[in-house]
Amino acid sequence: MESILLINDPVLNGTNITYELPNEGSKLEFESQMNALLGHLRGHLHNHDITIEVIVNEKVETKRSYNDQDRYNRLLEINPNIELLRSTFGLDLNV
Repeated sequence: MESILLINDPVLNGTNITYELPNEGSKLEFESQMNALLGHLRGHLHNHDITIEVIVNEKVETKRSYNDQDRYNRLLEINPNIELLRSTFGLDLNV
């Protein structure tokens, strides 16, 4: 269940939680555990109006870094300060 919950961030709209998953298998696994999750949320939040909607979006693509340049570009995309660090200390990253 934890690995499924880490796939994507849920979207909260009032008391409705929308969760997007990449395939039907993940959806089936999530739905098998959904009642326990709903019971936990409803009990701890003292709100019995909470609902969870699961959407399958098979167009979700994961980016994979294949070579050093791709990895560097991905890190630069995540944190632009990497370039500042590289230029400040004169690092040669072979990119």
